[in-house]
Amino acid sequence: MIAASGSMTGVETDVSGLVVLAVDDEKPALDELAYLLNRQDLVAEVNTAADATTALRRLQHPVGPSSPAIDAVFLDINMPGLDGLELAGILANFARPPAVVFVTAHDDRAVAAFDLGAVDYLLKPLREDRLTESVRRIVTAGRRPEAQEPALSDEIIPVELGGTTTLVHRASVGWVEADGDYARLHTTSGSHLVRIPISTLESRWADVGFLRVHRSYLVSLSLVTGIKSVGSGLVVCLRREGALAAVELPVSRRHTRELKDRLVRGPLQSWSSR
Repeated sequence: MIAASGSMTGVETDVSGLVVLAVDDEKPALDELAYLLNRQDLVAEVNTAADATTALRRLQHPVGPSSPAIDAVFLDINMPGLDGLELAGILANFARPPAVVFVTAHDDRAVAAFDLGAVDYLLKPLREDRLTESVRRIVTAGRRPEAQEPALSDEIIPVELGGTTTLVHRASVGWVEADGDYARLHTTSGSHLVRIPISTLESRWADVGFLRVHRSYLVSLSLVTGIKSVGSGLVVCLRREGALAAVELPVSRRHTRELKDRLVRGPLQSWSSR
């Protein structure tokens, strides 16, 4: 990290260097932006993403437990799937959103950009002096690494189908079904296949009210109404919610004890506000 202190636009700053994310679907433009950001004295680390969906995943889930939070996103607007303005709208819902600077060839989207809380709006071809000014604005605004919380309280999962990106809120998920190396999310608005193993979702969502009840099923405890014996086994009963029909899912023997323990401890109320 780079230590820097001084007066910028009348505000004293003392930061260790910004961690930034550059996002552009055109590789030459992305490479140039990353190069110019790396030349900035107040930037300590530059990450890149070739599309907004990848950027969102990086912001929500750092690549490792020691990965630094992103302080600022330098973002193109016109990108396939999720575009820059849509991503900025999502970032505005973060508990502590990163600063957003748009870097675009289009001069007609500035009003929409600033309505979303953008710190700056830069036009291509990018001038280094304007980029320097944007970085200073971010620092002056107090966007420091230690102040960031990169995850949303309600995680958003981008789902891609036929070139269209749909944003699925974790809070809308009632249960998850394993589908090979993928997982199918059964939500209040329908079902969606995501390229995430069910084991990954199990570990990621364990602290927000989801429990693995079978090798093929992960359920939201907020929808559980009880368990019952069926033949020689057990099923867990989930209530109806929106487009989700009431369902009974098998419980494997290895997961029976934990499910019963969680129900006895009364998690239904504690997870109902997830």
